[in-house]
Amino acid sequence: MINVEKGTNLPPYGGGGQGGEAPSLSLLELNALVRRSLEQCLPDEYWVQAELSDVRSNTSGHCYLEFIQKDPRGNSLIAKARGTIWANVYRLLKPYFEEATGQLFTSGIKVLVRVTVDFHELYGYSLTVQDIDPTYTLGDMAMRRREILMQLEEEGVLTLNKELEMPLLPQRVAVISSATAAGYGDFCHQLQNNPQGFFFYTELFPALMQGNQVEDSVLAALDEVNRRRNEFDVVVIIRGGGATSDLSGFDTYLLAAACAQFSLPIITGIGHERDDTVLDSVAHTRVKTPTAAAELLIDGMEEAAGHLEELVNRLYQSAFSRFEQERKKLSLYKSRIPSQAVHKLAEARLTLQATGSRLSRAVEVMLAREKYRLELLQNRIADASPERLLKRGYSVTLKNGKIIRDGSVLRDGDELTTRFYKGEVTSIVNCKS
Repeated sequence: MINVEKGTNLPPYGGGGQGGEAPSLSLLELNALVRRSLEQCLPDEYWVQAELSDVRSNTSGHCYLEFIQKDPRGNSLIAKARGTIWANVYRLLKPYFEEATGQLFTSGIKVLVRVTVDFHELYGYSLTVQDIDPTYTLGDMAMRRREILMQLEEEGVLTLNKELEMPLLPQRVAVISSATAAGYGDFCHQLQNNPQGFFFYTELFPALMQGNQVEDSVLAALDEVNRRRNEFDVVVIIRGGGATSDLSGFDTYLLAAACAQFSLPIITGIGHERDDTVLDSVAHTRVKTPTAAAELLIDGMEEAAGHLEELVNRLYQSAFSRFEQERKKLSLYKSRIPSQAVHKLAEARLTLQATGSRLSRAVEVMLAREKYRLELLQNRIADASPERLLKRGYSVTLKNGKIIRDGSVLRDGDELTTRFYKGEVTSIVNCKS
């Protein structure tokens, strides 16, 4: 029911004004009534918890935004109000909030603001921001970080990158940073001018390091590095300088999950001394500045060089010790050579004498055996000689000096010689018909 102030001259409802009918109001009059009612009912300032949406400012320095509240169970909107921060408040409130929280004053963050309730006849209901409490947003940001880290831990990927072994010689470095960042220049200068003269190969994979596109930009750079992961030893994500409020882009789940599961060790140097991001928590190693990241790599090379130098010294000492041992052995062997030579010569002499004696006896036995065999052969030859056969009564018939073995070859008139043991006779062949 609407109560109309006394004395207000209003035409009757429907323009008629017949008795008892309720008076009618113009829209402007109704809105004015609503405004006065709100001013009377809600005259104070109120602290309101809400999420920022559609934050924008104009050339006059005023900030216009929406405050929303979502259903935690379904993420659907359950409340919404238009908000305004006038320029004289906004120019103080924005830097104060961002410096205190390290978070941009932008859509998507939860805030605790002190507001007055306003109603304008033309623009309707709105909240005018008078103040903000950064500690509320800090608590919400910390809670979101914890939730992201808990989710990564539940998925079993939180410490995967930390568990990778840092290469002994981290010389091939993929750098994710802005090409114009002073920190990138400091990082490269530090590596190239290290006192030990170590060589480093660096390649920049450009990415935005502040603003709303940090997540997408860094993820794209990581994808490019991953395609060429065999060409690098480590990945360095550096930022160098800039407002603390720009760190919010490194507190996202997708970026943290990608870095936690990356196949190369990731070194981060994106924050300030007192700021830790979710990305810092999942990276293999976190340092404060790009220069510190370069020093970490140089220290790694120096440690490897020191270890190598230690190995060289140990090798030298081992070789020298072995050389001394062998020299002593050689000297000992050298001192033993004369006595060993005499001993070996005496042994050889005895062996030679024994061998000579055995050889002599063997030769005598062999000669006796061969003499006996020759005598046997001589007797067998003597028994088979023609003279011995003739002496036994045999004779030999010859024709023209050749022995006749077949009588069919003889012809009449052939002259034959028959030889006996003693003497010989000549005969003429006479073949009878």
